Amino acid sequence: MTSAIALTFPSQSASSSGRYIGRFAPSPTGPLHAGSLVAALASWLDARAHQGQWLIRIEDIDPPRCQVGADQEILRQLAAFGLHSDAPVVWQSQRHALYEQALQQLQNQQLAYPCGCTRKDIEAAWQAQGLKHERHVERPYPGTCRNGLHGKPARAWRFALEQQIADLHKNRPSALAHQAQAAIQTIAIGQLQLECNTPVLHWLDRRLGAQQQNVQTSVGDFVLRRADGLWAYQLAVVVDDASQGITDVVRGEDLTDNTPRQLLLQQALCLPQPRYLHTPLVRMESGEKLSKQHGAPAVDVSQPLRALSDAAAQLGLPQAPMTPSLHDESPASALPLALSFWINCWRQTYNIAP
Repeated sequence: MTSAIALTFPSQSASSSGRYIGRFAPSPTGPLHAGSLVAALASWLDARAHQGQWLIRIEDIDPPRCQVGADQEILRQLAAFGLHSDAPVVWQSQRHALYEQALQQLQNQQLAYPCGCTRKDIEAAWQAQGLKHERHVERPYPGTCRNGLHGKPARAWRFALEQQIADLHKNRPSALAHQAQAAIQTIAIGQLQLECNTPVLHWLDRRLGAQQQNVQTSVGDFVLRRADGLWAYQLAVVVDDASQGITDVVRGEDLTDNTPRQLLLQQALCLPQPRYLHTPLVRMESGEKLSKQHGAPAVDVSQPLRALSDAAAQLGLPQAPMTPSLHDESPASALPLALSFWINCWRQTYNIAP
């Protein structure tokens, strides 16, 4: 039987535990903007609505993209909005040993393999398969190094997705093997449902409802450690969520399609599976997601009630009636009153029951 990596995390899954621990995990590529404030407020409100803990984690594992001092600026902005971590802030850049340990476990299980492909190699393979680039559409890894490097030096490490899917099918309870002859059958793996004899995964999002993805045709064997030696987001976030005991992940809906990859990694590493809730995005007039990449300005902390009211509106919450005019300077007492009002609204608007 596969042993779990030596992390500090609860033995119970999120669905079987009465406690709640949520988190906000910004990348310090710049200060908070209106979109990231929505994600921060949503995760904070969900934690408070559950009378749980809310943690902050700085996801700074990609130094070339990080701005010097952005992490401290983000923490200063959050404090200005009354959003404080209930435990010391964690930086991913200080946790490389945990990611190395997780990768070693996957290697030992034959669930990670070295890849020698350059971007040019992968693009050529896609072209040969007739897979053309489409905006906002991810193309699956073509599997070039799945069965060996063929003389190329190892550059990166990838998750052996096909092997993991095969193992999950093979290890399903024997009773399900007989049921698999039905037209639609799924194998329950924690919160994950795997269609029998297919790579289609099903899971439930607390806001978006039932979701599914064919992970082989959508993403393929995704990267765990990059060619430049940096850790991939998927591995780091799964290890950190388990290490911090996160029971509920509340984040923007642009990350929805990351969920099945993370569920598979959690299963492979014998880690608990959190619940997921993906929130609406703040969009520009063009319909594109508001982001730092598109020049989103830093959120204005001089009028915190105004910025928070805008964020609450994006989440479908009403304006707090006890706040002064949004055009006026807000008194110190108004901020906690508004946040308390939105906590109650959150309970009525979003699915609180696990």
